[in-house]
Amino acid sequence: KDEFINIDFSKVEFRGINVIDSIFEKVSFVNCEFENCNFSNTTFENVSFIRCSFKNCKCTGTMFLKSRFDTIDFKESNLCYSNFSLGVMNQIDFKDSVMRNMYFEENRHKKLVIDNCDLACASFFKTKLKDIDLSTNIISGIIIGYEDIKGAVIDSMQAIDLMGLLGVNIK
Repeated sequence: KDEFINIDFSKVEFRGINVIDSIFEKVSFVNCEFENCNFSNTTFENVSFIRCSFKNCKCTGTMFLKSRFDTIDFKESNLCYSNFSLGVMNQIDFKDSVMRNMYFEENRHKKLVIDNCDLACASFFKTKLKDIDLSTNIISGIIIGYEDIKGAVIDSMQAIDLMGLLGVNIK
């Protein structure tokens, strides 16, 4: 495994790189762009991402543990089985991405946007989604508590997927 510890990246464009099954710890990325990159099974722990964008990146099984995100865009990316737990997030946008089976647990966030993403079987344990518009997303099998989904915006078809939280059985 490659390890990157205590490194600062500023104004770097990462294009088409493959950093698989590696470790980034106490690293900062400021004003960076990631395009067509593969970070599968890589761990980013205690990492700061500030004013960064990810486009068409593969982050399958990637761990973003205890990381800070400020003004971040994820577009057209594969985030299946990724783990964003215990993070602090300000102005993070997920758009047109596949986020199946991902973990988004115990996060603090402001200005979270999730638009046109596949969140099937994603886990949002202890992450409040009040005022978050989920209506354009696939949420079948989402794992979430009643208190966490309370106040989120969903469409009428998605309501069926969430009825189990209320203990209602649909026939």
